[in-house]
Parts: sequence; C-alpha cells; structure tokens
Amino acid sequence: MDLLETISLQLQAGKAKAVKQLVADAVGEGFSAQDILKNGLLKGMQVIGAKFKANEVFVPEVLVAARAMNMGVEVLKPLLKEEGAESAGKVCIGTVQGDLHDIGKNLVRLMMEGKGLEVVDLGTDVKPETFVEAAIENHCQVICCSALLTTTMQVMKEVVMAADRAGIRGKTKILVGGAPITEAFCKQIGADGYAPDATSAAIKAVELCGETIR
Repeated sequence: MDLLETISLQLQAGKAKAVKQLVADAVGEGFSAQDILKNGLLKGMQVIGAKFKANEVFVPEVLVAARAMNMGVEVLKPLLKEEGAESAGKVCIGTVQGDLHDIGKNLVRLMMEGKGLEVVDLGTDVKPETFVEAAIENHCQVICCSALLTTTMQVMKEVVMAADRAGIRGKTKILVGGAPITEAFCKQIGADGYAPDATSAAIKAVELCGETIR
C-alpha cells in the first residue's frame, strides 16, 4: 500500500503515534512536505469530515483523528516553511459574547484545519471588537462566529457592524453558524456566509477565502 494512503488510513483510525512515525518515514523516503500534508494527512481528515457529516462517525472519532493529524503536522511544520507552502487561507473563529459553548466551535476549527486553513481560535465569550481586531492583526480573510443560544445570536449583527465601522468588509468575510442560526438570519444581519454544520463551515470558509484573494 502507498505510504501516503497508509498515513490517511492510520489518521482515520486515530493512531496518532503511528501517524507521526509514518510522516517521518515519508520525509525520509523523499516525499515533499506538501505532498504528505495534502495526500496523506488532509486526505484522511477529509474522509473523517465526510463521515461526520453523514453521521457515520461522531465527535470522539473526529477529535482523535484531529489529534493524529496535529502530530503529523508538527513533524512537517519546519519543512512546510522551507518549501514555502501556501495555506488555503487564514480565518479567526470564536463563540460570540455572552456564550460559553465551545464544542461546536472546536469541531469547526478542526475541520477547517483539516482543509488546510490557518485558524486563530479566539475562544468563547468573544466581543465584536475582538473579532475585528484579531482579523486585522492576523490578516484573516474570514471571521467565523458561533452561537448556540438564541439570546446571543444577535451579537453576530454587532460583529458585522463592527467590521463595517473598521472598514474591513471589502477584504474580510463573515461566516456564521450554530444551532439557532439559519440562512435567513445570515442574510438579515448582512453576513457573507452561513454553514449548518462543521464540515460545511470548513468548505464555506475555503470558498470565502478564495473570494477575498480574487
């Protein structure tokens, strides 16, 4: 079996130590870091993402697969810098002010990293201004807002307004999601994108990053 395919399969099984060793072996055999990342680690994480969306695997499986991916990426980081590997984009993510839920937000972050995005995680209870400041400081193309409570979803509108005031809407998109959020609400507050689940959020974020580059 191809070594990169083995990396993908071991990642899907959540075998972090095996993935770390296999990545090191692949480097030793002359595979490029970009090739290992794209056709080994990210390929495996994308399979997990698709299975999660189809309810074939659940949160624990996603978390152990993500841990395996992170261990593999740690081996590749210095090599990726040397190769000048380009990421799929850069985003900041957080649960909005007044909301302390983070499981959904953490899953979205993992799926985004699995798509090759650089993710700045702002945590929970994030003020609108903090989203905007983080986007500016880190040169993020997308601000990702999560809310699980109907009482906090309106804060997303404040994030949009804060981005407008800062004059960054032309180069920074706003993606919203969470249990009470809908496509109609997204349009109502003037956000740029809505995602109903973690896998869709990762796909949408890559798409929005592409739009800002163009």
